[in-house]
Amino acid sequence: MNDTHNKEFTIIVNGRKKEVTEKELSFEDIVNLAFDNKPPTGPNVVITVTYSKGEDGKHGTLLPGDKVKIKNHMVFNVTATDKS
Repeated sequence: MNDTHNKEFTIIVNGRKKEVTEKELSFEDIVNLAFDNKPPTGPNVVITVTYSKGEDGKHGTLLPGDKVKIKNHMVFNVTATDKS
């Protein structure tokens, strides 16, 4: 039986370990992991997602609609700020 498509990756989101099976996650996926599927909302809320320890040591920022390839032990920081 080939279970390579069920490989689990351990990633760190806001200091907490999360197990994921997807090889690629979107900005929205990471935000949902960070806020247990209840991200803050409102007309002035801005959510920022940064990552490090990606493929080939990549790091950067994800914007809404962006996707990133997942690597074991990648680190994501998600912050929500209110511009009001």
